[in-house]
Amino acid sequence: MASIAKLSIRGVRSFSPEDEEQVIGFCFPLTIIVGANGCGKTTIIESLKYAVTGSLPPGNKSGQSFVHDPKSIGQTNVKAAIKLRFTARTGASMIVMRCMEVTQKKSSQSFKALDGTIRMMDPNTGERVVMSHKCTELDKTIPSLMGVSKPILEHVVFCHQEDSSWPLQEGAVLKKRFDDIFDSTRYAKALVAIKDSRKSYFSDMKDMKAELEGLNSHKHAANGFKNELEATKDNISAVDDEIQKFEANVVEEEEKAAEARAVLVQVQEFSERVSV
Repeated sequence: MASIAKLSIRGVRSFSPEDEEQVIGFCFPLTIIVGANGCGKTTIIESLKYAVTGSLPPGNKSGQSFVHDPKSIGQTNVKAAIKLRFTARTGASMIVMRCMEVTQKKSSQSFKALDGTIRMMDPNTGERVVMSHKCTELDKTIPSLMGVSKPILEHVVFCHQEDSSWPLQEGAVLKKRFDDIFDSTRYAKALVAIKDSRKSYFSDMKDMKAELEGLNSHKHAANGFKNELEATKDNISAVDDEIQKFEANVVEEEEKAAEARAVLVQVQEFSERVSV
């Protein structure tokens, strides 16, 4: 079963990039986070959500306010990092690290999500393996490793407090959210694909039945030809037997004829001697 073990935050919200990274350990099966307003409780949940899904908190689609404000520390560039140690559904311990960067311009700020990494131990060699991924790849890889779909992680497990009332939204939005959570769109597409395949198979079955009828007629004709062939072979065998009998008779008659010719020769010789 997948679980989260430890989270480290640096440069996010009120967590200054100039301080050491703040580490939060999670107990099993329950961890309760308490603290005064503004101390960073919500930031922990937002960081967990971002580490796992890559989704920014509500109202922070551009990401500038999610990273520590560069103006507060007198810098033009701030880098933030979130590291999460978790146990995958396979039981393997992994660490995912996501980095972000905010640059202060003259009148605005620009946010940039940097490539992230996944660290794990190779079960065969026991060595540490580091895999670098683009953000969009991590957004798909981490939920897959945890065995939980991204919509469930976003809207249920790590649902933001400002978005917790989504079950009360209007019908179309609510349907879209439930479709994402239960993956019903994929199910509907699968049903359509099954229906199309069934229709195609039925069409192929009709063609095969017609072909089978033709083959059956050919088989019936072939059986008739086979019977005729067997009867002809029997007739030929009978004729061969008669031929052998006639040949034996011919040999016998030839032998008798030879004997008769020999007797005739003797008679002629005797007649010649008598006439002399």
